[in-house]
Amino acid sequence: MIELDPGRLPAGMELVTPFSARRITHVFHDVDGTHSLIRNWVPVMTLCTGFVAQYGLPEADDAAGMAAEVARHAPEEFPEAHRFAVESAGLSALTQMEWAIRRALQNGALRWPEVSAECNDAVVARIWAGGEDFDDIAEPPALRAKFGSFATKLFQAYEILLLQMGRDRNLADAKEHPERWRVAGSMEFLQYLSDCGVHNYFVTGAVVEYDEAGRTLGTMAEEVRTLGFGPGPGMPAEKLVGSTWHERLSKERIMIDLCRRERIASENLLIVGDGRGEISAGKALNAVTLSRLPKEASRAREIHRELGTNMIVDRFDLVGMRDFMRSV
Repeated sequence: MIELDPGRLPAGMELVTPFSARRITHVFHDVDGTHSLIRNWVPVMTLCTGFVAQYGLPEADDAAGMAAEVARHAPEEFPEAHRFAVESAGLSALTQMEWAIRRALQNGALRWPEVSAECNDAVVARIWAGGEDFDDIAEPPALRAKFGSFATKLFQAYEILLLQMGRDRNLADAKEHPERWRVAGSMEFLQYLSDCGVHNYFVTGAVVEYDEAGRTLGTMAEEVRTLGFGPGPGMPAEKLVGSTWHERLSKERIMIDLCRRERIASENLLIVGDGRGEISAGKALNAVTLSRLPKEASRAREIHRELGTNMIVDRFDLVGMRDFMRSV
């Protein structure tokens, strides 16, 4: 394990919310933007949610057809959706897609007579604020299921576009030059934690599936393996835990369930990420949070400060962090 000593904060690390020294046995890491640069997801999320919010649902019934319709447009057409993508980083993709459907209902691009405008407005406002639980907002179960069904199709279309608009090309290059696609210092940081006996888990909003032997499957699992992170025993990251196509799982829910299932004491947990979901989860769990955000990401840094993250860094400088993170 390691001991975090806030009195030895390294240069380049911003202390936002003070915390007491504590020992860390587990670290939950986000993947996209935190350790991996393979997925340039913001333009794709902007395109998908922007199209739906402005024009309504694509005419195609299947995800591939939806993706083809959406691809006729450009992310630059949808400034509101771009702002939403930045604000909603770390939320479930299903929540993000539901926001787009509900915005289309608000502006008349989509008409579902069974939808209450008052309830719809309340959900949109909650998503903008980072919320993903709407159980207290009275909507019929059949309507919730309808939102869920279309959100899943849009999520699948988003993944198709994500692969087409850069991920596949970036992954091919990462297979030859993995160091180009890791955030600076990521491998050294993860390996140091592992060498100290800390358990590193990757927790992602991407879909993660498993074969009969328990081996992780899916595009995110492929990216993690390509970058040399694992997952597996003896690897820098032991486990990869993700979402599903159909069930909206917030980072908070995934992490709380993970702590309960594996008997992880949250006071001995460090959460590292670049989205509001993982930082909110850290606050709910009373864990220590470390935001990994580029210096130029001014709005994202502002959001994380508002959420009360403990620390912000732009890269993982292991040399500077060794006094702050001492092996015990």
